[in-house]
Amino acid sequence: MTEQQAVKQNHPKGLWVLFGTEMWERFNFYGMRTLLTLFIVNALMMSKEHSSIIYGGFLGLCYLTPMLGGFISDRFLGNRNCILLGGLLMACGQLLLFTSASIFSTNLELARTLLYIALGVIIFGNGFFKPNISSMVSSLYPKEERSKLDTAFTIFYMGINVGAFLGQFICPIVGDVVDKAGNRDVFAFKWGFLAAAIAMLLGTITFFFLKDKYVKTPEGRPIGGLPSKNVASDYEEGESQKANFTNTSLGIAVIAFAGLALVFFYVFGQNVIYSIIYGSGLTLAGLILSDKSLTKVETDRILVIYIVSFFIIFFWAAFEQAGSSLTFIADNQTDRNFFGWNMPPSMVQIFNGLFVVMFAVPFSLLWDKLRARGKEPISPMKQAFGLGLIALSYFIIAFNVKDLGNSGLLAVKWLVLLYLIQTFGELCLSPIGLSLVGKLAPKRFGSLLFGVFFLSNASGYALAGTLGSILPATGEQFKKAQEGGIDLQAILDKKIIPTAEQVKYLVDNKISDHYPKFAGFTLHNLFEFFMVFVVLCGIAAVLLFALTPKLKKMMHGIR
Repeated sequence: MTEQQAVKQNHPKGLWVLFGTEMWERFNFYGMRTLLTLFIVNALMMSKEHSSIIYGGFLGLCYLTPMLGGFISDRFLGNRNCILLGGLLMACGQLLLFTSASIFSTNLELARTLLYIALGVIIFGNGFFKPNISSMVSSLYPKEERSKLDTAFTIFYMGINVGAFLGQFICPIVGDVVDKAGNRDVFAFKWGFLAAAIAMLLGTITFFFLKDKYVKTPEGRPIGGLPSKNVASDYEEGESQKANFTNTSLGIAVIAFAGLALVFFYVFGQNVIYSIIYGSGLTLAGLILSDKSLTKVETDRILVIYIVSFFIIFFWAAFEQAGSSLTFIADNQTDRNFFGWNMPPSMVQIFNGLFVVMFAVPFSLLWDKLRARGKEPISPMKQAFGLGLIALSYFIIAFNVKDLGNSGLLAVKWLVLLYLIQTFGELCLSPIGLSLVGKLAPKRFGSLLFGVFFLSNASGYALAGTLGSILPATGEQFKKAQEGGIDLQAILDKKIIPTAEQVKYLVDNKISDHYPKFAGFTLHNLFEFFMVFVVLCGIAAVLLFALTPKLKKMMHGIR
């Protein structure tokens, strides 16, 4: 018997149905993600800075709407109906992107409008889909088998990344077509979006036909039906079966949300979308704690979810540079020769999905063996390791870009190494975080607290967009400026003042005439840009590691 077969036999068949459903959904999402910023810049003719803001806002909202999807599921529709609704919406969104990519050459403004509509439809579809499928994984296991959840979510997470790998391979192959001279076929983007739409339909169909047969409790009851059909035996002894939000607490939450959003917008200078994301996260966290039915143990466990969620914001802010700044660097300042093949820049991201597929089962077996020996780290400690690993990955890449200058090319092997280390960090953090919510969340708040957890992802993605937009000028921008007879380096260093004609040329070609700034610091080059992530994630890792003894007590016996 192989190790993979051993793992498989210890878990219910419903896990593999959810695995397959999530696999096709992630094909859809990650496949589209590889093309999105390149499509915005090359076909819709927007700047890199603008595309990074759109990218961060889109990802952030994708992880904001699970709050709404979790609420509607817990109170009205149930997990199953929300998954089907979300899958259909995401497929429609991809078809709208296909349409946008089909008409941009004849009607650019309509194509841009369709882009925003498509992203909006995908955002709401993802909100219905994501928290509910994660919540159903937890429900497959009886209370006495909750110790298997870290392993179960790691296997589930492998499904996510099988889909990611396939999407990041197939969508760039058909949608990001670059010839030997480096010229991109901008009319090919539509085929990548169409492939993503087909994958989403496959995932929805898979779930529709297999859910009744396999997605059920060990006793044979269907999981994720209408909330009105919940039974007392689904809950722990003494646990309340219904959330109890008073009209007063709901009213205060609405006022708090408006106030917080305004603070982020006017005081911290965030855009409207990012202000909504940050305000929503804090508001929802407070609303759940206002429930009068919460016991002391439940409150402590929910606080652990909140504390961990705060720290992983910094992980996702660094990790999600893959679709923005790292893609632009792969496109413009990387030698992508991979064993004689010049990889499309959007495909460099594929190594993350590939490495997760390769290492998810070994990681799950590692946790099982450590647990059997009584040496398994608690979940927050694993997540601190994940933050430390992503800081290490950027530390290595920072020193490899330090001496590139304006024209040097980064060897693609360093990006491959970055994705390998980040994958190890991801496996210590993301599936473990999903498992932690499944273990600690009171059942009546199951989907809603997964929504809160995904709001931390949303905040991280919003921060990723902000950080991606401060990417300093890369090689192709210096080259383009030189073609226009402009010494960009001299302008950046304030040695010369550009003429009005030069300023117009720089604006028309989406070239910045100043160094970006972050937290009061000026970023002169890629080395300083990457060191931002080293510092943010390194500090977060140290602080979370230091808090683990306190968090262990607050978990009240759950590891």
